[in-house]
Amino acid sequence: MDRRRLLWLTIGSGAGLIVVLFLIAARVPFSSETLRQQVIATLSSRLDANVELKELHIRIFPRFHAHGIGLEIRDKRRQDVPPLISVKTLDIHADLVGLVRKHVAQVQLYGLEIDIPPEKAGGAETTGRAGEAGGAGRAGTAAAARDVMVDNLVSTDARLVIIPRKPGKEPRIWEIHKLHMRSVSFDRSMPFDATLTNAIPPGEIETSGNFGPWIAGDPGATPLDGTFTFAHADLSVFDGISGMLSAHGAFGGSLERIDIHGETETPQFTVAVGGHPVPLHTKYHAVVDGTNGDTILERIDGSFLKTSLVAKGSVVDMPGKVGRQVALDIAMGDARVEDVLRLVVKSAKPPMIGALKLTTKFVLPPGHRDVVDKLHLDGQFSIARVQFTEINVQDKIEELSHRSRGKSPDAEQQHVVSDFKGRFRLGDGTITLPALTFATPGAAVSLAGSYALRPEMLDFSGTLRMDAKVSETQTGFKRVLLKVVDPLFKKDGGGSAIPIKVAGPRNNPSFGLDKGRVFHRDK
Repeated sequence: MDRRRLLWLTIGSGAGLIVVLFLIAARVPFSSETLRQQVIATLSSRLDANVELKELHIRIFPRFHAHGIGLEIRDKRRQDVPPLISVKTLDIHADLVGLVRKHVAQVQLYGLEIDIPPEKAGGAETTGRAGEAGGAGRAGTAAAARDVMVDNLVSTDARLVIIPRKPGKEPRIWEIHKLHMRSVSFDRSMPFDATLTNAIPPGEIETSGNFGPWIAGDPGATPLDGTFTFAHADLSVFDGISGMLSAHGAFGGSLERIDIHGETETPQFTVAVGGHPVPLHTKYHAVVDGTNGDTILERIDGSFLKTSLVAKGSVVDMPGKVGRQVALDIAMGDARVEDVLRLVVKSAKPPMIGALKLTTKFVLPPGHRDVVDKLHLDGQFSIARVQFTEINVQDKIEELSHRSRGKSPDAEQQHVVSDFKGRFRLGDGTITLPALTFATPGAAVSLAGSYALRPEMLDFSGTLRMDAKVSETQTGFKRVLLKVVDPLFKKDGGGSAIPIKVAGPRNNPSFGLDKGRVFHRDK
């Protein structure tokens, strides 16, 4: 009886083994060439793509292993761009039971390159085809997912290449040092972790999130989301500024429209012309077109020292030029003029202090020129309760206020503050002020002119309006002599209107009568 049971058990086990081997044989082709042809046919069908796999060699025992060489996947409709995916070599590891369950334990890729092409021109008709292709791609990828799932996909030293829309433009290349994707299947969102190098500014990015499902007919519409950190980004690659930037944030959307919220810290942000580092912090919301790198800056909130600003704008490719142009609308509603001057003035202390309000257009064109030389600004400002930090300048302002009110030179001078407002433009390293007004007790000055940032030289002319008559600014014999010129400088409503010029170095300017305008002044 025991022998019979043993016999039936042996027969049953043998039958079961035969069934298992039959199932494995039905699913795993034992011929390398058969498997190669099957891989090509399956990928071609599921992805609606032209697929090439030069070689594929398999080993069944003790575990399933396949080694492939020269995999290329190309969009049938796009012969004008490189293959969408190319892999130099790949290794597939699985166990036989897993293969029966349509699971591959691990795929290791070497020399992976993903080329994301721009959307093909053609308007609504092309959009329709892309939509149809995308639908076909989604149906195909869903079918592919039912065939097999890769538990772990690992790639080292891969490249993601974003092909620009505009001919002649250099592609954006992301060096992906490590990529690990899990539960890889075409019809689902696939978790990933990656480490990559950003090109400009150079720095290391670590990111994790979800990618997919892959849309074969329109790769730019493939969804993704996740978080990132960006460390040790060296800003000195941009002429005229320096500092090490770090950032973190979150992103979501699709390859062609990535919505990003993030924060940056640059502890030693420095503009070369001033040379004084300041701690710069920003929070931002941006939308990036991953297919060409153009960025819309929805909002930037920045702060440094005691100054804050709000900005919005864009960073976009410029026709016929290498690089991108930064265009911003900037508003400073709560700022300090000494903080701003610290960025662009060499002296150890800023020339003036006061509360600043400013709005400006900011345009930074591409090109290898110092930021100060190529930056364009166009805006207006006001500075309240200004005090000059250079003793001789503040003394001159206080003396001007004292005399403009007709006070005796022997009387004690009062400490005064001043107010500025005006319009300005910056170009080629020179600030031009077409309309600047300066007011201090007893006097108001209207000026127009320029200030060269590098030599720090002033060149202004305008009109000084005083409450007092010219003769009342002096004493003794000078007072008597000057009475004869009072009518010459008389202004409507009393007091005097004197044409003046201000010129010379920033820390020691000269104030004087503009003799050429004495008889052509505006009262």
